[in-house]
Amino acid sequence: STGLSAGEGGPQTGTMTECFDCDNCKESLYGRKYIQMDNGPYCIPCYDAHFANTCDECKELIGHDCRELYYEDRHYHEHCFRCFRCDRSLADEPFTCQGEELLCNDCYCSEFSSKCIACEKTVMPGSRKLEYNGQTWHEHCFICSSCQQPIGSRSFIPDQKDYYCVPCYESKFAPRCTRCKKTLTKGGVTYRDEPWHKECFVCTGCKTPLAGQQFTSQDDNPYCIKCFGNLYAKKCSACTKPITGFGGGKYVSFEDRHWHHNCFNCARCNTSLVGKGFIPDNDEILCRDCSSDL
Repeated sequence: STGLSAGEGGPQTGTMTECFDCDNCKESLYGRKYIQMDNGPYCIPCYDAHFANTCDECKELIGHDCRELYYEDRHYHEHCFRCFRCDRSLADEPFTCQGEELLCNDCYCSEFSSKCIACEKTVMPGSRKLEYNGQTWHEHCFICSSCQQPIGSRSFIPDQKDYYCVPCYESKFAPRCTRCKKTLTKGGVTYRDEPWHKECFVCTGCKTPLAGQQFTSQDDNPYCIKCFGNLYAKKCSACTKPITGFGGGKYVSFEDRHWHHNCFNCARCNTSLVGKGFIPDNDEILCRDCSSDL
């Protein structure tokens, strides 16, 4: 603090007989302005030379009679404490430090803050925001395009330039299962260009799930191989099992009877008759050799 002129405010009693000199230059302080420090009084020039801080902006000393401002160990004259971009005084303004630069809030927001894609206003530093795909929203501006409610931290689904909360998207766009009519959001199978839940796509006969299994259809209804064979396939005249044709199976037909390839054998010698001549004998099929023995 600035002291009084020498001779003012001295001891109330007695006479001043000791020297009253500057602690640095030793010049008398009688009748001069001085500053009292812990280790003694200093004349103004000595005080400024030894104790005054240097302004970080103009690099000159901040004299005892100047208002001094400081920020993070940096000292400034009041008139030097200004926005680096617009030169506005920051003495009584909120400001931000960006690297070595002091910036007023307006300049900082203009330079470093993003704008909300919805309201086109600045997203202030420290405010709650949402960023997605290189764009920024105020938290309260990021709303569902259908119900118009803020999505917040909930899951959402983008659709071109719109964003939907999951319930609205499912209600509006997600396909519905052909069987149960409920929303199909993931997985599922397609049959006859229609979507099905995996658990809903079952054999019309035995209700076994068909997803990932071989199946066929009859009258647009899906069937597992077993049910289709039992209900609709031709029966082998030899083994009486269905002839389904799945797995590369081939069969032979004669009149109203049918055989698996490996079942089309001579009834007497069991020789395969596939691609060979044969003789029918009532319900039996014989090779030519066996028929000649009759």
